[in-house]
Amino acid sequence: MISSDLKAGISPSKQTPLPLIPGDAVQIGLGVGLLENECGGVIFIWGNAAYCFDSNDVAARRFAAVQLVITKAAKFGEVCRAFDVGPTTLNRWRVKYLELGLSGLIERKKGPTSPHKLTDEITNEIESLRKEGKSLREIATLIGCSTYLVRVALGLVEKDLVRPNDSDKELPSCYDEEDFSGEATDDQKEKASTALIPLAQPEPRDAERVAARFGLLEEAKPVFTEGLGLSRVGTFLILPALCQTGLIKVAKDLYKRMSNGFYGLSSILLSMVFLCLVREPRAEGMTRISPAEFGRLLGLDRSPEVKTLRRKLRELEKLQLGSQLLTRLAKHHVETEPESIGYLYVDGHVRVYAGKRDLQKNHVTRTRIAAPATLETWVNDYRGDPVFVVTSKISASLVSEIRSLLPQLRSVLGEKKSTIVFDRGGWSPELFKELIEAGFDFLTYRKGKYELPEPSTFATQTYVENNIKYTYNLNDSNIKIPLPKNRDGNAVLECRQVIRQSENKHQISVVTSRTDLSASETLYRMFSRWRQENYFRYGRMHFALDGLDSYKAIADDTERSVPNPERKVLQDQLRKARNLATHKEAELGKYSFGKELDPSLDEYHNVRSELVQGIEDAQEKVAELEQKVSDTPVRVPLETIRPKATLLDEERKLITHAIRLSTYNAESYLTRMLIGHFPMDESRALLREAFNASGDIEIVDKTLNIRIDPLSAPRRTKALNALCEQLNETKTTYPETDLILNYSVKKKPGMP
Repeated sequence: MISSDLKAGISPSKQTPLPLIPGDAVQIGLGVGLLENECGGVIFIWGNAAYCFDSNDVAARRFAAVQLVITKAAKFGEVCRAFDVGPTTLNRWRVKYLELGLSGLIERKKGPTSPHKLTDEITNEIESLRKEGKSLREIATLIGCSTYLVRVALGLVEKDLVRPNDSDKELPSCYDEEDFSGEATDDQKEKASTALIPLAQPEPRDAERVAARFGLLEEAKPVFTEGLGLSRVGTFLILPALCQTGLIKVAKDLYKRMSNGFYGLSSILLSMVFLCLVREPRAEGMTRISPAEFGRLLGLDRSPEVKTLRRKLRELEKLQLGSQLLTRLAKHHVETEPESIGYLYVDGHVRVYAGKRDLQKNHVTRTRIAAPATLETWVNDYRGDPVFVVTSKISASLVSEIRSLLPQLRSVLGEKKSTIVFDRGGWSPELFKELIEAGFDFLTYRKGKYELPEPSTFATQTYVENNIKYTYNLNDSNIKIPLPKNRDGNAVLECRQVIRQSENKHQISVVTSRTDLSASETLYRMFSRWRQENYFRYGRMHFALDGLDSYKAIADDTERSVPNPERKVLQDQLRKARNLATHKEAELGKYSFGKELDPSLDEYHNVRSELVQGIEDAQEKVAELEQKVSDTPVRVPLETIRPKATLLDEERKLITHAIRLSTYNAESYLTRMLIGHFPMDESRALLREAFNASGDIEIVDKTLNIRIDPLSAPRRTKALNALCEQLNETKTTYPETDLILNYSVKKKPGMP
């Protein structure tokens, strides 16, 4: 039936919508409000009265607050503010409700529990329950007393400390009841009042992930979740040192940004760095780490998984900027630590390949065999810290690699002068001359035969470095090294030679163009080359230096000239034929002069003729093989012997090298900060423990407080505390945020 208003053509008035919550109610969240007065309170959810409680019904009020959290009708922090309670209190209500139901929310009468005095009967019962394996909390529940009195009965606390009115005090949530004895200290009460949630889970960032899915999000910004007892919080220690290496800054200047997505360039780089710190340097290491646990370190709800890391690295790989990244990091290293590049150690490193692809073999020094491998040339500073690395040509000599590195070294160093230190594999007078002409000095071991000086010409000299005295027995002299002949005649290179004589009279010769150094320092700098070898060993053990980060391979240059293997076989046969001919000639001489037979006898002539014939046959074989060797080319195109030869694509390896050498250098930076607080030879072991240490995260104003749990020994904790004090002076901010990092070490419960 149509109303009269419509028949008259009059439009009906619009009805004002009803409010979802009363006007004087406190809004908790979207569509949720709390109306509370002296009579009680009511919870409104989307206009409906969902929960109500009287003013004297404490359990009902707690139940209403807990239900809002459990049903996710409102956020945890909003419920805390509406009910005027701290997060620790609300979390305790939630736990009690889940364990005991509504009875767990009933307010208990404060005061001493019964029994509160120990008798022999109660003590014996407590001891018997403890022998059964009951925990302190279980024993207290069964007996009906406080855990404190249980500790007294078991002798964990002096009985003289028990007072008649001791109540069952509740322990602060940041400590385990098994590790806490006696009354809470001031430090424990202060930490319990910080309102941090143990093992707090980050808020899901589903909306941002949906936006990233459609390419609408450039990258997710770090948002940290506060909490107690979070694992691997110690990895934050690396951040001030990582800023010193310039990894994130240089990478952002070079790569600008990655394609739109949830994980940006900074989060990917930090993920790889943190993986190195927990000694899982490859992307596969994410399979052994909880994504939610690792995401807390990045300020995200989850860390990237293996496939995501590989996809992001593949995106960087396509830009072909790995060499430029390493070069820029090297320049940053020179700018920030110019004192470290006075000596540069250059050496080749053979990265062994164990796959099925057809790679050319290289000699592996540490195993003394030839194996499929790729060759790299590393440059380290005088402390042994890596500066940069380049991929070398297959089977290249150290001489050729140093020669090819000179333009890049000059580009990195600018006008700064440096001494290039290398092993005797780089011995070449021509290379020495080129180094001097390029503005470098050189230092290397002498190769080849030379006249040894008399023992009487040696003198004892000492050199002091880092308060350590080094004593050598040395001979210092000037020598002239002949250069290859040229149109100007025979030329020589004047150098300095320092020879060390050991206790067993063994002599080691070092040649250099430096004349300003003492003989003892010259030898010390040469022997410090082992710092580079130590880095190779440490890198293989902890930073996957030889790891295969990409399975991608490219075809080798089939027109490349390589040694002819056929000629090598013929040369081996020629060597054996010459040895046979020499052996037969020796037999003939032995028979002619060693036998006492009469030369007129037929037997003598028959044997001698056989030996002569054997020598002639051997000489004919030698001549034939010499001709074959001469006719066989020394080098042939690769396609004639290995048409399916391949090479490993090195672009991704260069990127991971840049990340890992920056992490190693950052770790070295921290070890230098520990000088005077901890032995240098144990400092990296201390850092490895500290990186894996758990702790708390708390944000106060613009400060990101990192409180690390004590380490395994007091001396280690003391050294870590000294390191934290030095790091706080740097005022470092977490990447992509304005939060200043502040480090501290928590005190052990019960410790002063």
